[in-house]
Amino acid sequence: MDVDVMCGFYEPDAILVGANGEPQRGIPAIRAELLKYYAVQLPMVIIARHVFVADTIASLVLDWNIVGKTPSGEDFHMVATSNDIARCGPDGYWRYIIDNPFGTQVRQLS
Repeated sequence: MDVDVMCGFYEPDAILVGANGEPQRGIPAIRAELLKYYAVQLPMVIIARHVFVADTIASLVLDWNIVGKTPSGEDFHMVATSNDIARCGPDGYWRYIIDNPFGTQVRQLS
């Protein structure tokens, strides 16, 4: 998938929480973070565990993984459960406010 297309799934001031636990705010920072996932050139599989909607806000818990061999032949295995928040805009499209791909992992910021 195209990273620029993916950026359309975020509100302009959204945050994407990086693997290190630090939030990246705004589309340019989110784009840079997403490029890290695309660098391995492997498909991501996503399974919705829970989606709860209250009016125009949704809480999403998604199991996801990126597994396979990178273009350089290295085995790659990344599996996690996200904890995300999205909002439905006036145009009827849902966009992330908070994308926390490793949302169920305990992390401590340094």
